Amino acid sequence: MARLGNIRMSRRSLLIAGAAGATTAGIALGASTGALPVLEAIAQALGDVDPVIRTDRVHSAARGTDVDVVTILPTELPAKDLPVCLFLHGLRGNARHAAPTGLATSLVRKAADGSIPPFAFVAVDGGDNYWHENHVGDNPMGMLLDEVPRWLAQRGLNPTPFACAGVSMGGFGALLYARRRAELGRPLNAVAAISPGLLMSWREMSTRHAFKSNHEWASLDPLRNTDRLGKTPVGIWCGTEDHFIDGARKFIKLAHPEVAFTGPGGHGDPFYRGVVPSVLDFLGKHNRTTAIHS
Repeated sequence: MARLGNIRMSRRSLLIAGAAGATTAGIALGASTGALPVLEAIAQALGDVDPVIRTDRVHSAARGTDVDVVTILPTELPAKDLPVCLFLHGLRGNARHAAPTGLATSLVRKAADGSIPPFAFVAVDGGDNYWHENHVGDNPMGMLLDEVPRWLAQRGLNPTPFACAGVSMGGFGALLYARRRAELGRPLNAVAAISPGLLMSWREMSTRHAFKSNHEWASLDPLRNTDRLGKTPVGIWCGTEDHFIDGARKFIKLAHPEVAFTGPGGHGDPFYRGVVPSVLDFLGKHNRTTAIHS
């Protein structure tokens, strides 16, 4: 049986919780990738915006382990079949560390003021293998394709994600997921990759121990398979001081994405949080899924 926790926290209550020992409430330091925990993103909210976070622990047969499912909702009582954008974490991250600072509060604000149609973000634990089955029996892509739809339906959300986004390794994974959806004849409405982990050499990629061979990496690398995305609208955001900038620029040249932003910044949360509004606008533009209002 999955465990469900609902978290709805105002700025005032977060400050009180912090004074009482916020780490016991699940607020932790960001990973080395620069992504911060979902709860810390809420803690840095301004005003009285109250994102709603739901956290479940479920068993993934595809991964052969229990995983967290973290849902960021735009309102406490969302409409039935609310559209979903998956959010994939980076290397050495997890579902609780997936969201850049400000993602949750910006989602609430933009949905409330009508800037974007309401939708949810859902993050899941994917391990450290670039969202594919590097080890037999641990298949995060299989989890996304075969198990996540059922988990979404169980939570009253639309079972077919309309979009996918990700940071760093999660950006690589988001592009790979978009490719798989296109190959299955169920293309995404949009895919957003923030500082995606697109490398230019096997020598560097091999240090991550995420692929068995150069051949396997080449078969999955979004840089060498841009045509496999079909007509899926793509957005790319990468800092000019990011070590993935060369790969991002090459992808932009080859794929001609709808959004291709490169600007000052490195591989970390200061850049990520700066592009959050643009990412949300891009995803909102392509949210054409209809929720059912009770």
